[in-house]
Amino acid sequence: MKPLILGLTLGAAAFAHVMSMSTGDISIEDRHAHYEIRMPLYEMSHVPGSEQSLLDHIRFSGGGGDAKLLSKKCEVDQGLGIYFCAVEYEFPGPVDKLDVECTFHAVTVPNHVHLLRAVNGGRRDQAIFDFSFPRASLRFRPPTPAEVAATEFGAGAMRALGGLVQILFLASLVLAARSRGELAAVATMFLAGQIASALVVPHTSWQPPPRFVEAAAALALAYLAVEILMLPAAGGRWLIAGLLGCFHGLYFHLFLQSTGYGPGFVLLGAGVVEVVLIAAFALLFSRIGRVAAALRPVQVSASALLAIGMIWFLLRLKS
Repeated sequence: MKPLILGLTLGAAAFAHVMSMSTGDISIEDRHAHYEIRMPLYEMSHVPGSEQSLLDHIRFSGGGGDAKLLSKKCEVDQGLGIYFCAVEYEFPGPVDKLDVECTFHAVTVPNHVHLLRAVNGGRRDQAIFDFSFPRASLRFRPPTPAEVAATEFGAGAMRALGGLVQILFLASLVLAARSRGELAAVATMFLAGQIASALVVPHTSWQPPPRFVEAAAALALAYLAVEILMLPAAGGRWLIAGLLGCFHGLYFHLFLQSTGYGPGFVLLGAGVVEVVLIAAFALLFSRIGRVAAALRPVQVSASALLAIGMIWFLLRLKS
């Protein structure tokens, strides 16, 4: 168990950001398309060959074939902290349906999300791409209410599974709980903090930088590990869980802000998946604890949490 958890946690600290998202806009007129991409500069450190490697991982098809790249212009905007590319494409014929394949997660980090907004002759559509959904078809018609609900619920569910860090947060809650009642309390506070943060922050003037959010979350995670190791009888862990939920909710705030999705279905989808994962971790850890009690799995896992919290914090300070 120790090598597994250490491998997962150190791997998460090494390459995963809690918030890893880029945006793109494509405007189509007959056979011509203008595409703009905005990628955070801290993600470009993972991309070999800069713009060419990046553009090799997005492909547009429509009008009877693949779009042909005509020209590109990329530049760094240090003030906004983004890498910006403007690209011109030409399709074989007029575009009615746009097929897109996007694998930016393969050249940035595994939990990277790309939001693509598209306009075609005044008609609009959008799609989200990540490791689980690298392809989409945009048909440029208004979605039905059922499609909106399914899309936003699914987006929230997938964001809850967006990377090792998100899953690590949930596993830490289960490790911190010493009884079923306490697990219910910490899980409830985590979800409440997540929802409150995602709903309240948009109504304030504060726009939290991703670097701050990740550094603060790392310290909260490390503190929770210290409590498990050094203060096994301490109370009030539900407060730390609520704090972790607030930091995690800032990720959903950024996602909602970027996509324009309504918070209701997104947060519902995330909450359902998180509750299922917490229950699964609780079952798994209880069985491991009975079988391998002599190996002190809680203490070993908490030590791994402390290590990742501090390494993650130091990495984000340097990034």
